[in-house]
Amino acid sequence: MKVSYKWLSEYVDVSGYTAEELAEKLTRSGVEVDVVENRNQGVTGVVVGYVKTREKHPDADKLSVCTLDVGQGEDLQIVCGAKNVDAGQKVPVAVVGAVLPGDFKIKRAKLRGVESQGMICSAKELGLNEKMLPKEQQEGILVLPEYTEVGASILDVLAIDDKVLELDLTPNRSDCLSMLGAAYEIAAIIGREVKLPRSEGAACSSHVKTAEKVAVTIGSDELCSHYTARLIEGVQVTTSPLWLQNRLMAAGVRPINTIVDITNYVMLEYGQPLHAFDADKIAGDRIDVRLAQPGEKLVTLDDVERELEPHMLLIADIEKPIALAGVMGGANSEVSSGTTRILLESAKFSGSSVRRTSRQLGLRSEASLRFEKEVNPEAVIPALNRATALIAQLAGGNAAEGIAEARTTEHKPVSIELPLSKVNGYLGTELTLAQVTEIMGRLHFSYDETSNESILVHVPSRRGDITRDVDLIEEVARLYGYDNIPTTLMSGVTTPGSLTREQQIRRTMRNILTQSGVDEVITYSLAHPDQNVQLPGMYPAAKHIPLAMPMSEDRSTLRTSLLPNLLDTVVYNRNRNNDDLSLFEMGKVFVTDESELTSLPQEKLMLAVVMTGKRHADHWMQKPAKVDFYDLKGVFERVISYLGITGVQFEAAQPEGFHPGRTAAISVVDKEQTKRVIGRMGQLHPSLQNQKDLEDTYVLEVEVEPLIEMADFTIAYSMLPRYPAMGRDMALVVDQQVPVGLMEQQARETAGELLESIRVFDIYTGERLGEGKKSVALALVYRHPERTLQDEEVTAVHGKVVEVLQETFGAELRK
Repeated sequence: MKVSYKWLSEYVDVSGYTAEELAEKLTRSGVEVDVVENRNQGVTGVVVGYVKTREKHPDADKLSVCTLDVGQGEDLQIVCGAKNVDAGQKVPVAVVGAVLPGDFKIKRAKLRGVESQGMICSAKELGLNEKMLPKEQQEGILVLPEYTEVGASILDVLAIDDKVLELDLTPNRSDCLSMLGAAYEIAAIIGREVKLPRSEGAACSSHVKTAEKVAVTIGSDELCSHYTARLIEGVQVTTSPLWLQNRLMAAGVRPINTIVDITNYVMLEYGQPLHAFDADKIAGDRIDVRLAQPGEKLVTLDDVERELEPHMLLIADIEKPIALAGVMGGANSEVSSGTTRILLESAKFSGSSVRRTSRQLGLRSEASLRFEKEVNPEAVIPALNRATALIAQLAGGNAAEGIAEARTTEHKPVSIELPLSKVNGYLGTELTLAQVTEIMGRLHFSYDETSNESILVHVPSRRGDITRDVDLIEEVARLYGYDNIPTTLMSGVTTPGSLTREQQIRRTMRNILTQSGVDEVITYSLAHPDQNVQLPGMYPAAKHIPLAMPMSEDRSTLRTSLLPNLLDTVVYNRNRNNDDLSLFEMGKVFVTDESELTSLPQEKLMLAVVMTGKRHADHWMQKPAKVDFYDLKGVFERVISYLGITGVQFEAAQPEGFHPGRTAAISVVDKEQTKRVIGRMGQLHPSLQNQKDLEDTYVLEVEVEPLIEMADFTIAYSMLPRYPAMGRDMALVVDQQVPVGLMEQQARETAGELLESIRVFDIYTGERLGEGKKSVALALVYRHPERTLQDEEVTAVHGKVVEVLQETFGAELRK
């Protein structure tokens, strides 16, 4: 909201305070002022001149020689190159010695041999924003109205000797989206009274009654609580007077014509949006506030045809919609230069309805901005009368008697009990009741004293943000001054902060992964529908969950897997020559089996890891090597080992999007001793790698919830061994399909407590073994915790292990 200092001074006496001082006080009281803009960009010595004559320059076709009266007794001769200069105009003239923006000083000069004693100025040369001017004044010199006084300072004529405070309002302070709201705020801060604008001329000047000419009905009680209209006849749609244009431009609004300018002016003044219809274009002399019907369309004032939906609130006559309620009027009822009868609208529309319509159509306006934040319900009629008075004064209108009105609910005043003890208890102050009531008086809040220590405050409707006693306490703090509130220590019972079990485990997993050289990324929770199909992850049967208003097709559905967006991150990095990547993400995916949602989808917390490129950077001491399946498996095993999780199994699998021979399903046994697949890991399918132009890429996706359930942070320890160990190696030839993990598990079960460890130290395949065979070399370590083992008993146990492996897996000792 832009607040003109001069305009503000009409409602509250700001003498003794500069614009900068007011900005500082506003900011300190909680209404931040972003900037104080000086409308005068460095103009001095520019006055109003009257063009008495205009003649063609004798030596230049595009130049004119003008004689001007600037109120200094002697006429000035000025050479001008503007096409629109002509005799009989009143224009801004920079006389010799004047200064224009950019420290441009005006001197006597000769142009093509003709003396020029000044300069006729355009709006741009005066430092004005051309876009804020009426279209006909955006090119050439600035032509002033005929009634402008010759010799007057242009600073006064265009009101540019002014400063504008730009307020950065929080959503709750919609009351300051008006000059009166800002005036109430300033008055409360500096302790002055507010002078409300007068509405002379709002009384009827016609024997016609509005209610007899126009009927008003509300068809949607919840979305419109109050609708009023007033008929004004005999209007003349012309250019607004200069003072009105100046105020609109200071507020950042471009003048258009008297009727539109007056509605905008009153909207800025009261914060109540208004709209003027051409009454002769309304069919049936009836206004109906209703919801749109299926298939209805409306061409709005920006000449765009809008397709309407049933939730959108409309203003309609008996034949057609004529406006989007609270957003924008329709072109079919627009006020034009030939309009003579006006139906002026002022209403209270639901903020949520206006916001939804505005966002869906991508149509924001100054009116919708205010309705979205809920306008003052008690300003509907005062704003209507104020605009009616101005139309009668500036556009020659004759106002019909009374108003046409429909109301569905009455505004209920808000009264709040405010105990003094609560004020001081919250603020840590020792304010007296007199001090609190003085602040309420400055705010123009009426109150009743209910006791020596409490008051009942009656909140005016313009302050819809105040609904509880704590809101009033905030007002007391603001106006008493935050700097005056003493600093006190907190008191009361405090609870030490701590992480929940889930937070602790998630943080631990992140730490282990980053310590393992894996970088964390955060990607969108939205994905392209094809991505969910191409690489469905853990939930291939999950249905797509589309967004109602997606940003783009690439972000049109909720993700069912972390992997697609993680792979997009890999592609993005590889396109920038960052080829060696180890990334992880921990986030939620959204799963449902419903084609059309009737309930919220399940949110599954997942962990995804991707690895591609080299295992380590090039170095002269070691040969370059690419990451493989076992690098990814080792990182995951490190995570579950640190979490104290045992019994995790890896079994060959062939899920969609993965390499059919280099992929494993990750399984655990839950509390009910049921085996459950919680994740998958492996290499991407070659076709998918080629499609994304990737080298060998390995990915993992696993559910985090089972890991949280199984995590055990109990510290386990064992005594240092006192007795020596005995090692035995074996090399077994088995079918290539035999899982080595099952062989390890069988060996552990057979050897029992004497087996301390078992590890695979070699796997060999070759023609010498035969087709479809592999050699698995195992190193077994035996130890007893309380005595030295005898060679005979180790040999016996080891022999039994070999025998069981031979029987179970058809293994043969390699010789």
